[in-house]
Amino acid sequence: MKSFLRLARRYWLDALVLLGLGFALAGAVIGQGKTDGPTGPLWFDLLAILAILTPLFARRRFPFGAPAAVGVAVVLTSFVDERLVPFDFIIFLASCAAVFLIGLIRERAQAVAGLVLAWGVVAVVAYRDPIGNLDGFIAPSVIFGIIWTIAFALGRKFEEADEARERAARAEREREERARSAVTEERARIARELHDVVGHSVSVMTVQASAVRRLLRPEQQREREALLIVEQTGREALAEMRRMVGVLRRPEEAPALAPQPSLEHLGKLVEQAREAGLPVDLRVEGEPLPLPAGLDLTAYRLVQEGLTNALKHARAERAQVLVRYSDGDIEVTVSDDGQGAGSGDGGGHGLVGMRERVAVYGGELEAGPRPEGGYRLRAKLPLAPA
Repeated sequence: MKSFLRLARRYWLDALVLLGLGFALAGAVIGQGKTDGPTGPLWFDLLAILAILTPLFARRRFPFGAPAAVGVAVVLTSFVDERLVPFDFIIFLASCAAVFLIGLIRERAQAVAGLVLAWGVVAVVAYRDPIGNLDGFIAPSVIFGIIWTIAFALGRKFEEADEARERAARAEREREERARSAVTEERARIARELHDVVGHSVSVMTVQASAVRRLLRPEQQREREALLIVEQTGREALAEMRRMVGVLRRPEEAPALAPQPSLEHLGKLVEQAREAGLPVDLRVEGEPLPLPAGLDLTAYRLVQEGLTNALKHARAERAQVLVRYSDGDIEVTVSDDGQGAGSGDGGGHGLVGMRERVAVYGGELEAGPRPEGGYRLRAKLPLAPA
């Protein structure tokens, strides 16, 4: 049924043209010999009707050429059989359809030229009609003018609708591109930060291995060799990590020399938000637990992003930060009374980046308006690897 309706919407005019073609051919045969009927010869009239109506089937491929071909065929027919065109009402309807198609053309110069051509065709037909008069020119010209005006107005509306759809599609493509760019940049940022975290840990392991190796007794040669391998492997791993992460850094970025922030620095972050004009309430529930460095950094970044959105985008007057430690996970919630979160398109931050960070540790992220008003960013991160 859907396929039939789709075909009907696409080919309904073709079906009418085909039906009209049958009526026009029958009318030409019946009208032969009548006082005001076509003067023939009959074979020419039948071919002329085919030449007038069939170009309408090519209207999609030739938006201007097909309707213009109808007008040319009408003019040429009038020079052989002066009465066929005025006599056959189907030809008049086909001419109306051609004028309507001309009016729909996007190119305004072509649309106007098509109307002038239609009036010229009417003038030739009226002049060649042996029993015609001035009304034979005025009435069709007025009708064609009205049809063209309606079609021209519809064509502009269709054009505006197409442009609106194109703008919407372009905006959607740009939004998806920004989202992909944000994901890529945030992943690179996560990799850089994790390099600093892991690099610090590997450095500590290497230094400890070197220190233990130097404390061994001379007869502990096998232990010394094993620790030396650990030390050399650690140094090589650090060198490889620096080279690989160097590719991810922007030219203007330098390696991070200061330790990466963690939830221990949350008080300072909250104080900075207060100094910027946003009152923030900080609450910690449960017994604070030592967290893996990467997970600790992710929790800190979540609070940082939530406060940034509340301060810069949501126009909030107050915000609340809740850190809840429980068995097996840590929950971080940032709530505000503002108008909503930021776009998350700039600099790899925003919800897109936060989802990437949370996904790294197998956590869950919820973001959206609160029933009582304002906005809430909530994340639950498992303490054990997912």
